[in-house]
Amino acid sequence: MSSTGTQAIDRAADLLRLVVHADEPISFTDLADESGLARSTTSRLLAALERHQLLERDADGYFVAGPLFALYAARHDPWAQVARLATPTLERIGDKVGETVTLAIPRGDQVVQIAQVDSTFLLGTGDWLGVEVPPHCSAAGKVLLAFGCIDTPEADLPRLTDHSVTTLDDLERQLRAIRRTGYAIASEELEVGLDAVAAPVLGRDGAVVAAVSVSGPTSRMSDQIDHVGHMLVDQAQQISDLLRRRTPKEGAA
Repeated sequence: MSSTGTQAIDRAADLLRLVVHADEPISFTDLADESGLARSTTSRLLAALERHQLLERDADGYFVAGPLFALYAARHDPWAQVARLATPTLERIGDKVGETVTLAIPRGDQVVQIAQVDSTFLLGTGDWLGVEVPPHCSAAGKVLLAFGCIDTPEADLPRLTDHSVTTLDDLERQLRAIRRTGYAIASEELEVGLDAVAAPVLGRDGAVVAAVSVSGPTSRMSDQIDHVGHMLVDQAQQISDLLRRRTPKEGAA
């Protein structure tokens, strides 16, 4: 392929990137300004991207991702892509704490893990992928409850261990604390000897869509659980930034 052809592909890819990363439909003028391309070149490349269904215009003439993106999402699990994006951050967390790190999403009134980095210890938690967990007794579930991803139960809660929260009043007190501190703790509430801490992950619209969690034996976790909680808040922000990355014009990476 000639250098001219490669340059055209690079320029078209840059325009596509600007549209996909934008938080809202983006105008032709903004695309030309952000890309630094001549308006004639911008127009020609945008028309090609439209012809191939990679971009389309809304009713106001602003550019959005095209129908090929919707087709891809319909044929593939979109959460698999989220897990792929989040995995490097989960690995960094695992390197810091040595415990099992998971990414969880709501599924109905349950919590399910979609990505996991295993503990480096011989004594660690097991494989949580695809396992549904009652939200009131897990750190990730409490995060999803606190930020409205899962509806708060209307009846008292089943007791899984002697430490499980079982009344709605106690649960609501915990949820208020989670919204205040930014992270949730579950100490031997799902299983005796297992502690966990979790923090929220935000989607493109700024709403919580998932929770990143660290879990491990109480003997190792109890003394450091608040430290891990604060660290998770920072690391979860990095995942959130990947999921809702803004255009350069809006001042964020």
